[in-house]
Amino acid sequence: MTQRSPKVTVRQNRTLALLSALVKGAVAAGLGLGSLAVLVMVVWISSPYPDSGPGGALRAAAGVWLLAHGAGLVRPDTLSGVPAPVGVVPLLLVLGPVWLAHRAARDAAEAPDELREGPREGARSGAAGPSRAGAFCAVTAGYLLVVAGAAAYARGGPLYADPGALAFPVAPLVAGAAAAGVWTAAGRPLGPAPSWSPLALQEAVARTLFRRRAEAALRSAAAGLAMLLGGGALLVAVALGRNAAAAQDAFLGLAGDWSGRIAVLLLAAALVPNAALWGAAYGLGPGFSLGTSATATPLGLDGTPALPRFPLLAAVPDQGAGSPANWAALAVPVAAALAVAWFAARRAAPADVPRARAWSPRETVLVTGLAALGCGVGTALLTAVAGGPLGTGDLSAFGPVWWLTAPAALVWTAVIGVPAALLLRLWRLRTPGWAWRRDVGEADEPSTAEVRQEEAGGVEEAEEAEEREQGQGAEEDAGDDAAPGRPRRRWSPWRRWRAAAGGDGGAGPADAASPAASSVPAPGPAPEAAPGFEPYDFLPTDPWHETGDPWHGGAAREARWASLKQGSGGLMADFPADRPADRAGQADRADPVPDRRAPDSGGPEATP
Repeated sequence: MTQRSPKVTVRQNRTLALLSALVKGAVAAGLGLGSLAVLVMVVWISSPYPDSGPGGALRAAAGVWLLAHGAGLVRPDTLSGVPAPVGVVPLLLVLGPVWLAHRAARDAAEAPDELREGPREGARSGAAGPSRAGAFCAVTAGYLLVVAGAAAYARGGPLYADPGALAFPVAPLVAGAAAAGVWTAAGRPLGPAPSWSPLALQEAVARTLFRRRAEAALRSAAAGLAMLLGGGALLVAVALGRNAAAAQDAFLGLAGDWSGRIAVLLLAAALVPNAALWGAAYGLGPGFSLGTSATATPLGLDGTPALPRFPLLAAVPDQGAGSPANWAALAVPVAAALAVAWFAARRAAPADVPRARAWSPRETVLVTGLAALGCGVGTALLTAVAGGPLGTGDLSAFGPVWWLTAPAALVWTAVIGVPAALLLRLWRLRTPGWAWRRDVGEADEPSTAEVRQEEAGGVEEAEEAEEREQGQGAEEDAGDDAAPGRPRRRWSPWRRWRAAAGGDGGAGPADAASPAASSVPAPGPAPEAAPGFEPYDFLPTDPWHETGDPWHGGAAREARWASLKQGSGGLMADFPADRPADRAGQADRADPVPDRRAPDSGGPEATP
């Protein structure tokens, strides 16, 4: 028999792994399509008057699934006979396909058990998984094959996908989700940079300090973007509450049976993220378009809007100039800018890092500016897919304009966020008299030269220590109050006021020389100068039973013994309370070891 070469075995295993990744991508797409088809079929079955048969319902489900990938749909059956585009993508439906593609790529890129757990007995010989690039390409290809089949199947239905939309944005969306899954399987590294990138960028990414700053900027941008979305959702909720009657009339007028109302309710729920982005664009200032001849901004609603009848559109403000209630929407970008500043200042001046290791004002401004830029880019991407055409004519432009909302988000977060971040940095780096920052003492703080020598590693270790201490929770906070010589995190300015007034509680964290504010003990007066000081001599060396102290007398000892016996409940034995040493004091003095017993007369002699 011939023996296979190990290289052939490894090559075959990699080929099988690539085929498995291809199948995983196809299965992920099939799961998303199947789940949406089941939902559409349930609504079709429960409808008393369906417009088409099961084939038409399945083709409509395939079209809606392609719409969830960002593909623009075309509705051929219109009153005018002209096909009408449908480009508003329900953003809640996008989460399903993105998550499935991400998970498939992550599972395909993970190492096999034999490679992850190390060599072991009985492991498969020649086990090898696909490379990261191979897993990415295989999963993306398998997913896009199902997309192409669904687009071909939905071609003759009531909603079919535009062929140009399959190349953009469907393919980039699937590729981005697969790339994120491969990146997750690799441990989410922030480097190294690609080999084709500039050398300066490769050197910068290789530094740990650069990666820390980039991570802080991304976190701050994400916080600002989340605040914008939350504020926009709050604006929509308040507007719907004010116009609840109009929303209810629109909901009941769209469908007369319960199956139709459930379908309208599900569509409205899928469009909630879109409404939040519309509210964020309204708060930023540019607002959103309600057709080609109307725009809604905090200053008012200009033009005649072409509004279809839908419950969420009841939140649109009335025509005319804006009122102070409409101007209050400008608080949304202000809150987003303050969120960016707060997250940047937390990383610029951590609570447990010495003052010399904090970021400089230039670094704080740079990171906050990058966070503002990231917030603007994220706003542009989200608002670009939140709107689109709903038909022809006046409905060809519907929703926020991304090239107006993105600069607005950048300006709001940069103009307010950068000064706020600098002020928060100064507030967190103030003197420890307010007993907030747990800084080390001035004698223990490193100099500026030492910090610059350890710039590449010291800051990272300090930030890692901060993250570890933040994860300890309430146990550490409880320990801070009990540990001597450590400052408290509570804000207690009254201690300084008591110290200035000469009260008893003046000595506390408010004092610059207090032990709570520094690890170096404060110098005090000499012990001889203290009132009532009495020097003491050496302790007596005589045995305690010869000192004549009343505490060690026989009467006191008997009283203590009787009390212990009474409290024990009869567990203590009845033997005399006086020591044998009192009756045989001479024997105790003669024997250097009092506890040693005399040897038994019948037993062996004691060993010297």
